[in-house]
Amino acid sequence: MVAVTYELIKTCKQTGARLGRVHTPHGSFETPMFMPVGTLATVKTMSPEELERMGASIILSNTYHLWLRPGEDIVEEAGGLHKFMNWNGSILTDSGGFQVFSLSDLRQIEEEGVHFRNHISGEKLFLSPEKAMRIQNSLGADIMMAFDECPPYPADHDYMKKSVERTSRWAERCLEGHQRPDSQGLFGIIQGGEYEDLRRQSAKDLTSLDFPGYAVGGLSVGEPKDVMNRVLDFTTPLLPNDKPRYLMGVGSPDSLIDGSIRGIDMFDCVLPTRIARNGTCMTSQGRLVVRNAKFARDFRPIDEQCDCHTCRNYSRAYIRHLVKANETFGFRLTTYHNLYFLLKLMRQVREAIREDRLGDFREEFFEKYGFNKPNAKNF
Repeated sequence: MVAVTYELIKTCKQTGARLGRVHTPHGSFETPMFMPVGTLATVKTMSPEELERMGASIILSNTYHLWLRPGEDIVEEAGGLHKFMNWNGSILTDSGGFQVFSLSDLRQIEEEGVHFRNHISGEKLFLSPEKAMRIQNSLGADIMMAFDECPPYPADHDYMKKSVERTSRWAERCLEGHQRPDSQGLFGIIQGGEYEDLRRQSAKDLTSLDFPGYAVGGLSVGEPKDVMNRVLDFTTPLLPNDKPRYLMGVGSPDSLIDGSIRGIDMFDCVLPTRIARNGTCMTSQGRLVVRNAKFARDFRPIDEQCDCHTCRNYSRAYIRHLVKANETFGFRLTTYHNLYFLLKLMRQVREAIREDRLGDFREEFFEKYGFNKPNAKNF
């Protein structure tokens, strides 16, 4: 019995983008889909009920952070992550690898795993493929991620080749260490940086292991957008048509559309919640920094074309006041709006695929958003 399966509904004749449905033990959701990030078993400032109302069907939580606080044993004792945080939809947990490589300055990679220091206490820790599986099995997410090496960008070909080979060996160990394949799906992660030959090798290695889904890792790590799109152009065709494809760490509106056009089904990123806490909002007309002085007497909603709870009830002037005063409610309102905006954008993407017009939708959106203008501001 496979815990996670993919159903292809339609392929856009204009772009080749996929409309699909992913089935998990805690429900199904249509793709392409954006997943809000709930690092510590909470999407910052949002309640599970609010996320459900705005249309989120799956969220992401972080293995590394939950391992440190409160500990996977406590989550398991509570009945798993779903019960612990009162979330009835699907959950994906990452492997913890990205945090090990991004948060710890002192780390030592060896074949067995990675030695590093707790970024909070400085305590010495060790994480291996087997341990990452044990932690994620205890957390109980619907979708688990294999433990991989997250190489820096840029990295030379020789280093990346060794990294890809290690990630492939670790992927085999993750499959062997996964104790609950009938109730938790395990996705493999394709690495290889910007090198086509290494991406091909990584995809060959991992697809031979027959994971129920695949992620494209090592992107959105500082490379230009055209490099990311080029890598997707030659990577996604290497992945099975009958399994979900997940682009890790991507959440800007342009990249969600461009990734969908290139065959990606699932996305996640802290971007919408992080910039919301700085007073930056995504709108149908582009980027809006509501804390700016020019909005002090602007009593319009953040986005006049948005029907979210924030835009239906609160003005730019009021939200600016709250953000400037460092009031939590202001951050809640901007976070709600940004998440709603991206979830609605993905609904529009899915509808455009149904109607074979995603290419036209992209052009209209980019023109309105300002992505086609010279020196356009992105996130």
